[in-house]
Amino acid sequence: MQNTENFGALESQQGYPNAGTGTGPSVPPMLLQYWYTVMRWRWLMLGIILGCIVLSVVATLFMSPQYTAQVQIQVDRQQKQITMVEGIEAQTTPQDQEFYATQYNLLTARPLAERVAASLALYENETFLTAHGIDGDVLTEKAPGLSAQQIRDKNRSLIVKLLLDNVETVPIRNSKLVNVQYTSRDAALSSRIANEWAAAFISTSMDRQYASTADARKFLEERLVTLRQRLDESEKLAVDYASRYGIVTLGETKDSEGRTISNQTLAGSQLAEMATALNEATAARIAAESRSASAGESTTESVTSTTLSNLRSQRSTIAAEYARRRVQLEDGHPTVQELRQQLTAADGAISQETQRISRARQSEYREASRREAELRAQVESLKRGYDTENKANIQYAAFLRDADTNRQIYDALLQRYKEIGVAGQVGVNNISVVEPAIIPDRPSSPNLLLNLLVATFLGIALAGATAFGLEQIDEGIRDPTQVDALLGLPLLGITPKVDRNAAEEMQDLKSALYDAYFSIHSNLSFSTSHGFPKSLAITSTRPSEGKSSTSLSLAIVLGRTGKKVLLIDGDLRSPSVHGMLGMTNEKGLSNYLAGEDEWRSFIQPTELKNVSIISTGRSPPSAAELLSGDRLSMLIAQALTEYDNIVIDAPPVLGMTDAPLIAKAVESVVYVVESVGPAVRGIRSSIQRLVMANARLSGVVLTKVGEGSMNYGYGYGYGYGYGYGQDRKDLDQ
Repeated sequence: MQNTENFGALESQQGYPNAGTGTGPSVPPMLLQYWYTVMRWRWLMLGIILGCIVLSVVATLFMSPQYTAQVQIQVDRQQKQITMVEGIEAQTTPQDQEFYATQYNLLTARPLAERVAASLALYENETFLTAHGIDGDVLTEKAPGLSAQQIRDKNRSLIVKLLLDNVETVPIRNSKLVNVQYTSRDAALSSRIANEWAAAFISTSMDRQYASTADARKFLEERLVTLRQRLDESEKLAVDYASRYGIVTLGETKDSEGRTISNQTLAGSQLAEMATALNEATAARIAAESRSASAGESTTESVTSTTLSNLRSQRSTIAAEYARRRVQLEDGHPTVQELRQQLTAADGAISQETQRISRARQSEYREASRREAELRAQVESLKRGYDTENKANIQYAAFLRDADTNRQIYDALLQRYKEIGVAGQVGVNNISVVEPAIIPDRPSSPNLLLNLLVATFLGIALAGATAFGLEQIDEGIRDPTQVDALLGLPLLGITPKVDRNAAEEMQDLKSALYDAYFSIHSNLSFSTSHGFPKSLAITSTRPSEGKSSTSLSLAIVLGRTGKKVLLIDGDLRSPSVHGMLGMTNEKGLSNYLAGEDEWRSFIQPTELKNVSIISTGRSPPSAAELLSGDRLSMLIAQALTEYDNIVIDAPPVLGMTDAPLIAKAVESVVYVVESVGPAVRGIRSSIQRLVMANARLSGVVLTKVGEGSMNYGYGYGYGYGYGYGQDRKDLDQ
């Protein structure tokens, strides 16, 4: 139990998965995995990158020089306002980005290329074709089955396509400027086409504006004729209706938009005048009535009358003279009597004048009352007529509103028609050339440095994609971290890939291979409660994965630790142990399984310390039949009475039943997996077959680990042996 606990602790310390808990070693970081991939395929990736660079250099040397001419133009959102009259184009649009994107697309439109080709006479220009690497004779070639017109159309399409393929627009960020570039093998031709492209774009823009203005004028002319007819009809309806109902309009009141809000008719004007006169007559009658109620000399007329004033003055003079004479003369005196008569006559004249004023007030009152009555009667008559006119005026107002609406629309369209006419006659444009193209003095391509950079980048990308693809296609185990994750078994250790025979390599106690198998031996020593398994079978998925080398190496390590080891070659179909040690294979395991009991006679001693072998003997007709009995278990039981450990080199599992039959006869099984070897699904299938045979799997040994994978494995697989060489020499002695 203590040994089991130590094994679990060792597994935890060394990163081995624990069979009891199901935990495993942590997976390396993603960047580190990428680095392992690069190291595994570095020569292939380097070859791909160098190949791309060489192809780039060769292609650059064979490429013809290209010359790029550039013209810079400015595209404004608004046209220059030479007049204050607006055209039909909107002054602003919701988004500048949409406007400029439209302009950039128009710069590479097919109609613009056709205009440039026609302007420069490129349709019959062989020099233009030569400047683009095309034989000029293509213009005169005759194609079978095509008419002359079809051939011309085909050549025109070719010219236009070449223009569009070699022109490029490069907008300058955060500005209204855009560079138009044209590339060909002829520097002068590139300059001419670039300048003509800008000029054609400006002309096309102006033509498009003029065409849109002409279309708008034609549309407005048609609409004006229709609206004029509608306006005449609506005005005629209003006049006829007014004539039929006797509506005489003296004046109209309109709002700021020209709509009629009120109109003054004859009936309304007469009613207003009569109402004013009636009010005045009523006021005059009231005033006359008030004056007629007062009489005598207290009235206003009596006080202000000149006649009464003169009469009163005369009477005062007579009265004064009369009083003076009475003092001087007697009452009977003629002078006094005459003065009395004059005084009486003056009083009578004053009384008559006062009465006349009173009668005049009465007469004025009667006249005012009569006039008021007459005006009131006329007002009532006009009111009845005005009410009738108001009822008719409702429909008349509707006719007037309809006429006003038609007049407003007509006037607005007429004004717009005049504005468009003026704007269309002024040649304004929102596009201008800022910097004309000049003849380039050096080619723009090929650029060797740029091509090398692009080739290097593409080579790296292609190499990375290739390595990634190979990693996906390669289903083998590539590094130790995959063992537990993919197979669910603990990793006992890894062994490096060596060039020499395993038996020769294991003779060097300081070799990496010996370190690796000594580490595996140490791990297996903790796999059971009594230490290293007494009987151990070594198998793999397929041949040549290193199971025989592993069997021999473990036997050598066990022998050097003082254990007496019997190595049995259990691969009856393809024996290899005797060949690795230079032994004979006349008799062996097959003989014992066939019925010969003297197994000790089959043992061959070796030069290896404490190691003996039993070879397979002659290959039997059916190895599975021999292994299916109990003879192998009997051999192991008998051999363990004389040997400390038995190691069996079992055959591969895939496709045969030999290995499961051997696995159930031994105490433990070690499964050998070649690094970047068989597919994982095959390994899983083989392990499943062993599990179904009740085999006790101790773990996996990853063999033939190359330098690319050893970046992870150094110190993991054979670092345990570093520094223990002296101890092993002591054990050997």
